[in-house]
This record gives sequence, C-alpha cells and structure tokens, in this order.
Amino acid sequence: MSDSGFRWLWASYAVSAYGSAFGFGALPLIAVLVLDAGPAQVSLLAAVGPALGALVALPLGPWAEARRKRPVMIAMDVVRFAALMTIPVTYALGRLTFVQLLFVAAVVAAARIAFQSSAGAYLKKLVHPSDLLVANARFESTNWSSIAVGPPLGGAAIGLLGPVTTVVADAVSYLLSALGLVAIRDREEPPRAVQGGMRMGDVLDGWRHLFRHPGLRALYLNQVLVAGLIMATEPLLAVLMLGELGFPPWQYGLAFAVPCLGGLIGSRLARRVVARHGTHRILRVVGTLRAVWLIGLAFVQPGPAGLLTVIAVELAIIISMSLFNPVMATYRLENTPSGRAVRTLTAWSIGTGAGIALLSGLGGLLADVTSARTGIAVAGLLILLSPVLLTGIRPPAPSAAGDREAGRAG
Repeated sequence: MSDSGFRWLWASYAVSAYGSAFGFGALPLIAVLVLDAGPAQVSLLAAVGPALGALVALPLGPWAEARRKRPVMIAMDVVRFAALMTIPVTYALGRLTFVQLLFVAAVVAAARIAFQSSAGAYLKKLVHPSDLLVANARFESTNWSSIAVGPPLGGAAIGLLGPVTTVVADAVSYLLSALGLVAIRDREEPPRAVQGGMRMGDVLDGWRHLFRHPGLRALYLNQVLVAGLIMATEPLLAVLMLGELGFPPWQYGLAFAVPCLGGLIGSRLARRVVARHGTHRILRVVGTLRAVWLIGLAFVQPGPAGLLTVIAVELAIIISMSLFNPVMATYRLENTPSGRAVRTLTAWSIGTGAGIALLSGLGGLLADVTSARTGIAVAGLLILLSPVLLTGIRPPAPSAAGDREAGRAG
C-alpha cells in the first residue's frame, strides 16, 4: 500500500498512540500526587469521566456522519490538545482542581470516540477495499508497540520531570496528529445532505444497524463481553500481584510490557491467515482462542514461576487479540454502509466502554466480598461462554444464480 494519504493517516495515528501510551494513567496519578485524592476519587475519575464522555459522544455520531471526516478528526485532535493543556497551565498557576480533571477526562473521552468513529469511516474511503485488512493490521501493530514502550517511559519521565510531563507530551501528540491529517491531499467528497437535519432517532441508528445484521450483532455482543471481562481482571491482578503475592512494581510492569510485543506477531499474521482460511472462520476460531487463556491468571503464584505465568498468559491473549482485532475491524467496515459508518462505530465504542465500566465495577465488588483471585477466576470462567455468541457469524449463503451456475458447471 503506497498511497501517501494512508501513510499520513498512519503517521498521525502512530504519533497520537505513542503520546497516549506515554501519558497512560496520567490523570489518576496527578489526582493522587498533586491533589491528594483518595481511592474513591480516583475510581470516580476512572469511571465518571469516560461515562460523561460517552454521553457527549452520542449526538456526535450523527453530527460527524453529515460532514467530511478529515476536518472532524482534525477538530477532535485540537479539542484534545486544548483540553489537556489546561492541566499544566492551571498546575503552574496553583489552580488545578479535581473537577477540572473530571472535565478533561470527559472531553478527551468524547473526542476520542468521535475521532475513532470518523477515522474508521474515512479509512473506508481512503484505501481500496482489498487493502482494508492490511491497513487495520498496521494500526493494530502500532497500538501494541506503543503500549509496550510508552507507559514505562512515561513513568520514568514523571519521576525525572514532574507529574504533568506526560500530559504535555500527550497533548502535543494530538497537535502533531492534526498536522499530519492536514498534510493529506486526497480530496474527500462531501457526504450526501441529510433531509430535515439531525433527528433523535439518528442517535440510535448505529445500534439498529448492529443488531439487525446477524454477524455484526454476534461480534458486538462478543466484544462487549470479552473486552469487559479482560479489562475487569487488570485491577484485580494488580491487587493480587502487588499486594498478596508481593511482586515489586518493576516486575508487575514487566509482566504487561513484554507480552505487548506479541501484538506485532498477531497483526502481521492477519492477512496471511485470512487469505488461507477466510474471514468467518478466523473470527470464530481466533475469537474462541482469545477467551481460553484468561483463567490461567487465577493460578498465579509468587516468585519467578508466577511472573512467567502472567507473561505467558498475557502473551497468548495479546497474540490472539491482535490477530482478531484487525479482522473484526475490517469485517465491520465491509458490512456497514458508508453513510452509516460513523454512527455504527460510535455505537460500538460507547457500548464497549459501558461494558468495560460495568464489568469492572462488578469485578471490584466481587473481589471486595471474596478476594482478588476469586474475582479473576470468575471472570476467567465467564469468558469461556463468550464463543457461543460467535456462532452467528456465518459466510453468506450462495445466491440462487450462483447455485444455477455451479449446477451448469457440474
């Protein structure tokens, strides 16, 4: 794929992905280090900010659908840059507040959903349909490589340069991303005008499309469940490893950084395995594989063997996810009309985020009543049910005309 427009889009994605990974967890850290926030406030920041952002993003889907996607993406990058830069400014003036952190978290979450949804629709128009899987695989590999190196470097930068350092870097990455999008010279045709303006029903149109399409419905419900259960185990595993099992923080960080390199493996395999086995089979088989490993985290023990167990389980999960995700993203775009892509992707993002928030909250409550290990074990057992949802993904039935042609050929 040599198209210069895609190269600029990929470069913009990469710089913002690395910036976000570098600034991973910056807002909760600032809340603790600068504002002396307690566990309840940090949990509130992690849950309420993205939830408010999802509510704001609801009408942004239909709004972005009726506009050229690249200007929307540029605007969302600028919004995120401006929102994040308010933090170092007020920190320098001694006026930073917890309410401001909540506001910034909500704005960034809403802008992220609008950006990602518009980017998916724009990608569908920018590259040839045969190149969609390659493009999504490159985004996937970039995402995992950024996660592997960003958080450790960000933690070191905070220790050396202060608590708002990574926020500034994250903000600047969005500005650089916007400049990269400005550099794209491919002409984007304006979307067809919507008669009568935006209606309330348009907000729910993305969900209507997802639930009316059997394959997309199966994928969506499966993704909400799998993503929610995997993310629900992350804080529980932190409590288990850093508390009960006594792993030092550097080993905990290593246990998550090293497996992220597996994302390069899975994403590079995507095109080859789809060409050999077909999209529908890969979605069902790999979608099942990514669900079977999580239960292994419930058996982690102290010492080097326990650390290797976490690395091995996380590596297996990430390889499966990085192979599954670009195939899923391509299937989703291929089965969504261009005029409905932003609303569908917005609905997907909001639903997945809500599922993560709900299941993470329930996992925390269960762990409080029982233990972190029990919470991980329950999540690992529940996720084993998720492949049942993938049975709705089936290859399209051959048409009657195709059957007649096959009969003649026989």
